[in-house]
Amino acid sequence: WRLHLDAPPEEAYRMVACAEGRQRFWAESAPESGGVIQFVFPNGWEYAGRITHTEPPAIFQVEYFGSQVTFHFKSDLAGGTELELVDRGVSNEDRTEVIAGWVSVLMSLKAALDFGVDLRNHDPARTWEHEYTNN
Repeated sequence: WRLHLDAPPEEAYRMVACAEGRQRFWAESAPESGGVIQFVFPNGWEYAGRITHTEPPAIFQVEYFGSQVTFHFKSDLAGGTELELVDRGVSNEDRTEVIAGWVSVLMSLKAALDFGVDLRNHDPARTWEHEYTNN
């Protein structure tokens, strides 16, 4: 997946790499301790994702629900960021849902970073498993 952000790579990287940033677009909370992110989602699910590689402000990689997710941040040479997300290890049966899920997460990232808007509803009765895209 590719996404253009108006913010520079350093700001985009911080959104993904720090707990406060992740909480603004990805999870209800996502603190990190000892190289492990403890994601907590609106539906009550929790997931411990190990950070496997970082090169600030260019690369952030984390284990995420059995796959390896890598965020690549590159300057667009005009003050913004070209973001590429690669998710390796997704099973064929989960692929369609994962594709849609990352589009939802990335659009939430863009809304939060570029416009200061939270697109998510934070309602445990209206989550991904209830067929809502705005968790």
